[in-house]
Amino acid sequence: MSPYLTKLAPLAVVLVGSVGLGGCATKGFVRDQIATVNQRIDGLDSRLQQTDATAKQALAEGQAASGQAQQNAQRIDQLNGRVDSVEQQQAAAQRKRARN
Repeated sequence: MSPYLTKLAPLAVVLVGSVGLGGCATKGFVRDQIATVNQRIDGLDSRLQQTDATAKQALAEGQAASGQAQQNAQRIDQLNGRVDSVEQQQAAAQRKRARN
């Protein structure tokens, strides 16, 4: 026998053994593994839907708060105008009193 064949013989035995012993997964094993994965996916999907609902609610509340803040800013601007007018009238009244 040639030295080349003696080196290849153990490798061939290992390859044939690994193919023969490896085998395939049974349908039951695969179903069990898929069922476990599906349960995890269902749990994650449920959590994702809850998170999405929470995010949508937070967005709606944020938009409502933004609208309220804009209304409040407009009211403050109106009140500032009124206060400025009252201050001007008061200053004019004080100047009149100072002349008399």
